[in-house]
Amino acid sequence: MKSVLVSAVALVDRDGRVLLAQRPEGKSMAGLWEFPGGKVESGETPEAALIRELHEELGIGTWASCLAPLTFASHSYESFHLLMPLFICRKWEGTPRSRENQALKWVRPENLRDFPMPEADIPLIPHLREWL
Repeated sequence: MKSVLVSAVALVDRDGRVLLAQRPEGKSMAGLWEFPGGKVESGETPEAALIRELHEELGIGTWASCLAPLTFASHSYESFHLLMPLFICRKWEGTPRSRENQALKWVRPENLRDFPMPEADIPLIPHLREWL
């Protein structure tokens, strides 16, 4: 089974809310809500991948020093195994805006379970809620 390394981030605003992005139509798992991020390219660190993905997907900038590792997901889907470190970020430049047709929503940690998410993301919620 192929392994895929994806880096994700919980962007936390001043009110303690977390940004979720909804996977757009045409992508696998369309309609599900997830933490922003994406695949780690060859030669990239998970932090560098997040910095790149946040710029591409949301139009914001941050720095590796602002990405604090929290936990990770290890989950087998039907055709691949996902390994996904989850970082916390409270400092960035710009206002997150959808640049890839995904819906965005700021969510209170206690309400994260109200949003349908990919199977790999669900076990991350308790860790995030405990930290926040």
